[in-house]
Amino acid sequence: MQATASAPAGTSGAAGARGMAGTVGATGATGTASAGGSTARDLLLTALAPASWATVYAVTATLLPDNRPMLAAALRALPAGLLLLAYNRKLPHGSWWWKSAVLAVLNFGAFLPLIFFAAYRLPGGVAATIGAVQPLLVAGFSLLVLRIRTSLPVLLAAVAGVGGVALMTLTGKAALDAPGVAAALLAVALIALSIVLTKKWGSGDSPLVMTGWQLTIAGLLLTPFTLLGEGLPAHLTGANIAGYTYIGVVATAAAYPLFFRGIGRLAPTSVSLLSLVGPPVAALIGVVAMDQTLTLWQVLGLVTALAAVVAGQTLGRRR
Repeated sequence: MQATASAPAGTSGAAGARGMAGTVGATGATGTASAGGSTARDLLLTALAPASWATVYAVTATLLPDNRPMLAAALRALPAGLLLLAYNRKLPHGSWWWKSAVLAVLNFGAFLPLIFFAAYRLPGGVAATIGAVQPLLVAGFSLLVLRIRTSLPVLLAAVAGVGGVALMTLTGKAALDAPGVAAALLAVALIALSIVLTKKWGSGDSPLVMTGWQLTIAGLLLTPFTLLGEGLPAHLTGANIAGYTYIGVVATAAAYPLFFRGIGRLAPTSVSLLSLVGPPVAALIGVVAMDQTLTLWQVLGLVTALAAVVAGQTLGRRR
């Protein structure tokens, strides 16, 4: 797995949505994000989540035990969920019991095992390219579920983003593993559906509270499957513990509330386009911290991916 790999970002989520009452235009932008300064701040905060997820593949490849996707998923979800639940001391109410359960499965219970399975079987470039199709899937689900049609310019920006990520991450040696590709595609589709359902259902509580609910539910669901399917390792090294801690704290407990907050304040396609931030961040980390170099094609891909993010956000707000 390449050090410049990023998780199929776009993990998305389940909290902080403000409903569809303010929906306007073809991209589904909401009235809560109408102010330019507020929107820029929301975009930057939301982008921190996929930027942190850009490191998950490298951590999985270098620090975690081999071939234990269920264990990685359970240890990413349950400890972080229980920590947030203990901090917030709130339980779901009314319909949010079943809504939280549905979103917990989409965001974590099914998504995390699939994404770790793909991480163990795919080169990072292949996984990053598959993850880059998320904005297109969100546009499709938005049309089916929310009856929101994404404008053609925004769709073209999303397509350009896929091309940019492919230029930046794919190499001639990239091998395609059919189960890994299928797992990555299904994971990205689940997250795309979750973004749209969250926008449809609105907010049950604050993003931090909603994150705690979903992570706890998903962790409790994943634990018996982990124990029955993989069991516990005989021992964990210091590197293993550091890897699980980093993923659980930084890339989960801290990142998901920011991303869920963004879902409530930005249009669905706008949020999903931010997933394209991950691969460029991973590439830059490789250059700065790991003495890697980028080819001309990779630089072109990096610029194209970032330009697609900026263009998509700008065009979406204008619509």
